[in-house]
Amino acid sequence: MLPLDALIFFPDPEVPDPPPGVEERWITTSDGVRLHAWSVSPPGATATLVWSHGNGGNIAGRADVLLALAARGLNVLAYDYRGYGRSEGRPTEAGVYLDAEAAYDAERDRGVPSDRIVFFGESLGGAVSIRLATHRPCAGVAAVSTFTNLGDVARRHYGPLGLLAGSRFDSLGRIARLRVPLFLAHGDRDEIVPYELGERLFAAASDPKRFFRARGAHHNDVFAAHGLLAAIAAFAREVTGAADPES
Repeated sequence: MLPLDALIFFPDPEVPDPPPGVEERWITTSDGVRLHAWSVSPPGATATLVWSHGNGGNIAGRADVLLALAARGLNVLAYDYRGYGRSEGRPTEAGVYLDAEAAYDAERDRGVPSDRIVFFGESLGGAVSIRLATHRPCAGVAAVSTFTNLGDVARRHYGPLGLLAGSRFDSLGRIARLRVPLFLAHGDRDEIVPYELGERLFAAASDPKRFFRARGAHHNDVFAAHGLLAAIAAFAREVTGAADPES
């Protein structure tokens, strides 16, 4: 029988060279795993997103979003979890948490203040970002298409078999402990992580918080929702005190 981790994580090892203007970086975790990352730093940007991606694929799958956020005046560090893309190792829940901590620590080591950093995650990466915010200081958390816990998602798709997932990636149990501004967004036609799970997660969070309903958006096309990228960028600038690049 396959170990449960092999049924949870779906890494893609193929990563092309980064797009023009994107720097390739390497990060070492506290347990010695070498992670691959892409970084973009547009002129004049002061707010930084530490981006934890979704479960399937790797950082290359959202290269267009990375560039779009940079075009909106944000620094972005997008890293691959262990076992994804060119990163070493094999993914586990505990391991990807260490990966997120290493990505954050790498930005701090480069001199980026904690109050200029926003933890940003999509789907599984939202759960990773919420957990990271309970272990590292930041200016805020932005999560898109994120679930309450993995078991709730699994039960929607597999019925009683979903119980095997337990309460892994338990954002619902952590989110009320956040003490920074929170931005949650969810597609109201999400076929992977049901919209009501996003609503439930938002309801459990403390203020200050805001919710963006991505109308007509599914799980994988959510970033195409009208106004979502602009809203993420505006939130990041607001909570870090960064100037609007268009002002």
